[in-house]
Amino acid sequence: MSPIRTFLTFLAAVAPLSACVSTGGGPIIVHDRTSSRPEPASQSQRNPPGTPATEATIPSAPQALSRAGLEGVIGAGAAQLQRQFGNPQLDVREGDSRKLQFAGEACVLDVFLYPDRPGATPTAVHVEARRASDGRNVDRAACVRALRRQ
Repeated sequence: MSPIRTFLTFLAAVAPLSACVSTGGGPIIVHDRTSSRPEPASQSQRNPPGTPATEATIPSAPQALSRAGLEGVIGAGAAQLQRQFGNPQLDVREGDSRKLQFAGEACVLDVFLYPDRPGATPTAVHVEARRASDGRNVDRAACVRALRRQ
């Protein structure tokens, strides 16, 4: 194979990857549209100094998931959840939020806790459930029933 043909083959293979290369234009920001927690306002979104705050600039409390079968979980604190499900197999803290993971043969339950105001104790606002065997989503209320201590 000639050097030019080798070079052209190389370019044909590498060209599609060039779209993946960063131009160095700054950080990439990903917005999670599934998150129930509001993002803080950036400096450009805040009122200039000396301007009174409006409701649009004050973050609201996270919206809690409400669904039949999740009573006793949504709105519960970490201690209440541990009384219901035992010790979590995973306890992750990030800032003022917390994720507790409870698991059993039937499923894995992730409970996300956030404070409803600064300095408040985090309470459960969202849950996700999946099968331990393959990670496929399962009914959240059914998973709560399966893992709850009797």
